[in-house]
Amino acid sequence: MFDYRLKVFHTVASRLSFTKASEELNISQPAVTKHIKEIESQLNTRLFNRKGTSIQLTGSGVILYEYAEKIRNMYRDLEFEIYQLNSEHRGKLIIGASTTVAQYILPEILAKFHSYYRDIKIELLTYNTEAISTLLKEGKIDLGIIEGESQSSYFDYKIFKPDEIVLVAKSDHPLMNKTLQLKDLYNTDLIFREQGSGTQEFIQSRLKEKGIDLENLNIVMQLGSSESIKNYLLHSECLAFLSVSTVLNELKNNTLTIIDIKNFSIERNFHYILPKGEQSALIQLFLKFINYN
Repeated sequence: MFDYRLKVFHTVASRLSFTKASEELNISQPAVTKHIKEIESQLNTRLFNRKGTSIQLTGSGVILYEYAEKIRNMYRDLEFEIYQLNSEHRGKLIIGASTTVAQYILPEILAKFHSYYRDIKIELLTYNTEAISTLLKEGKIDLGIIEGESQSSYFDYKIFKPDEIVLVAKSDHPLMNKTLQLKDLYNTDLIFREQGSGTQEFIQSRLKEKGIDLENLNIVMQLGSSESIKNYLLHSECLAFLSVSTVLNELKNNTLTIIDIKNFSIERNFHYILPKGEQSALIQLFLKFINYN
C-alpha cells in the first residue's frame, strides 16, 4: 500500500545507493533513477547530491525522507490493524536467529509483533549460522535468520536487511582518526569470533578476496559473542571486525570508534532461511510483518 515511488525513494535514501536499491527492490537501476526524477520533477527540487559514485541527501531529501518514514509507518499500522480486526491468529512460532540478529535487531521487532498478535507465542533460539541450518533441517525451528553466506539446496534464502561490518577499537586507541591500508592488518592485534559464526565466515571470505593471508594475521583470541569482543576491546589495544548493528550504542557514547581501511568495506545482507515449499500461515504473517519493520 506504501506508494511505490515513495518506496523507491525511501530505499535509495536508506541505502544511499541507487545500485543497492535496485537490487533490494528487484528492478533495474534506470527504473530507480526514473522514479526519483519523477518525484524531483513533481516537487521541483533535487533530492540527492551526486559526487562520483556516492550520493547524499539534500536538505529537501532529508525532509522527504522524514515524511516518507512517517507515511510508511502509518500505512503499516493501518494495514495490520485492519488485518488483525478481520483475522484470528493463534499458535506458536519458533525462530532461530544468529547472535547479532537475536541480540540487536529482533527484540524491537518481536515486541511490536506481540503488541499486534498477543495470541501468537514466539520462542527465539540463539545459535550461530551453522547450528541454525542444522536445526531447520531437523524441523526443530520454523524459520531462521542468519548472518552467513552458507547456502544449501534444502532451503530458500531471502534478504532480511542490509548490514555493514566495520573495524572497531576503543575510542582512545592510537589508531583513532587514522586510515589504514589493508596490509596494516598484519601489524595489528586482532580479536575474531568463533568458527561457525556467520559474521566470521563473511569477514574471512572478504579478506581472502582482497589477498589477505589469514594465517599471517595476529589473531590474539577468538571469542564467542560480540559483547565479549566489545568488552575485551575496551581493555586492550586490539581491533576487531564487528557488525555496525552491534556497536551503535558504543559509537554514540564514544567508548568505541571505527577505524577506516582505505578502499575496503564489508557489506552484507542478513537472510531469512526457510524450508523449501509453501510456508505456514504463521510464517507468512510474521514475514509480512517483519518486512514492514
